[in-house]
Amino acid sequence: MQHHPAAPIGPGVSPRVRVAALGLLAAYLLFVTWLALRPLNVMWVSPANVEPFATIRADFARGPAEAARTIGAGMLRMAPLGVLLPLLGRRLGGARFASLCRTVFAGGMISLALEFCQSLVPSRVADVDSIILNTLGVAVAHQLAYGRLRALVLRGPRPSPRPSVRRLAPRHGHTRGAAPGGGPMRQARRTRTWVPPIRADEAPALSGRG
Repeated sequence: MQHHPAAPIGPGVSPRVRVAALGLLAAYLLFVTWLALRPLNVMWVSPANVEPFATIRADFARGPAEAARTIGAGMLRMAPLGVLLPLLGRRLGGARFASLCRTVFAGGMISLALEFCQSLVPSRVADVDSIILNTLGVAVAHQLAYGRLRALVLRGPRPSPRPSVRRLAPRHGHTRGAAPGGGPMRQARRTRTWVPPIRADEAPALSGRG
């Protein structure tokens, strides 16, 4: 039984890129965790916010500049995860929508864990709006970077040029196609057999035979 080799798998993220993305992700998460959990010297802290969009509405009430600053900072806090998390998968987490769902879910879980740890620090408070803005920033960064990442790391090897085929002219006396009767054209020549004529005096003798 003859075994055929398996079809080659398409191009994917190289192991070096995945290891580099893992190292950058670990370093960035350590930096963000240090910023989020370091103690602050404050006189008092506001209570934790568990109502969605309450802090965002308060920022808009302070003015457009204050809202843009706080919302932009909240979205940029986890935005690099939208680029680094897809690079951990061999195929960037699948198609665009599947990769977006996986990346947003992972980014939301990381942001939720940070907010929970902040609630344990006396000078920090948890805010559900921070989780919303962090997750939104991850989603926007993923959508902006996914097409570029796919073009850079999933680009397959260029196909080799096909060798030129030189067509030979048909030999003289041979034509392509089929015979008028519909069958294949015969290459061999037909031979004719010469039969001598019968004389009149030999006819009775031939008729009497047999």
